[in-house]
Amino acid sequence: MIRALWTAATGMDSQQINQDVIANNLANINTVGFKKARADFQDLMYQVYSKAGVETTSGTELPVGLEVGMGVKPVAVQKMFSQGDYQQTDSEFDLAIEGDGFFQIEKENRTVYTRSGNFKVDRDGYMCNSDGYRLIPEVVIPADTVHFLVDGGGTWSAVDEVGDVLASGRIELAKFLNPAGLGSLGRGLLEETGGSGEAITGNAGEDGLGTVSQHFLEMSNVNVVDEMVKMIVGQRAYEINSKAIQTADSMLQMVNNLKR
Repeated sequence: MIRALWTAATGMDSQQINQDVIANNLANINTVGFKKARADFQDLMYQVYSKAGVETTSGTELPVGLEVGMGVKPVAVQKMFSQGDYQQTDSEFDLAIEGDGFFQIEKENRTVYTRSGNFKVDRDGYMCNSDGYRLIPEVVIPADTVHFLVDGGGTWSAVDEVGDVLASGRIELAKFLNPAGLGSLGRGLLEETGGSGEAITGNAGEDGLGTVSQHFLEMSNVNVVDEMVKMIVGQRAYEINSKAIQTADSMLQMVNNLKR
């Protein structure tokens, strides 16, 4: 009965983390480039009283063992990199990746990664994200630029009022063998880890990398209905585990009352 208390408690703790993950998904439903997450769980160790196949004193073999589980634990919160919906915009600096890949951002002398393509231009003409971190490779927009154009391959050009190209270049993307292993930094940024593998960089539309769409943003891939269903299921699981604790407590009270 004491074990039942602790086993049910692990279930409540795990469902709390599950609800936290779901709540974060729902909170970011309108966050550009956000990728929903999923909590993964594993059962804990087992108390083995007898193993299947063990010979009994009567000379027979046990067809089924007696093993009692000790509960559950969360083992991972995995990001799901399915494509989000696209939203058309009026800004020529809004970019979306169709397919695999990440934009590269320079932050504090290191490269970080994002799917958020709502870029701006700073006072020096550099394309940057909302926090002022610049795009890599650098995209510098001259002061006389009237139109900024980007094609599907990431080739960009800054054009003046008579159509002359003032500057041009190409946006490179990065991909990973295991994008789920990327570390979250907040503010839409991800960092390379040992689990993600090293970044593989290249031109958009080549070597398995996605293409770039101007005047579009990739929105969150969160599905409200799916998350609400998961939240209800998680809430019921939390309630059931709390009932299990109450039941185990009642059984302990019965045992204590036997002494009276």
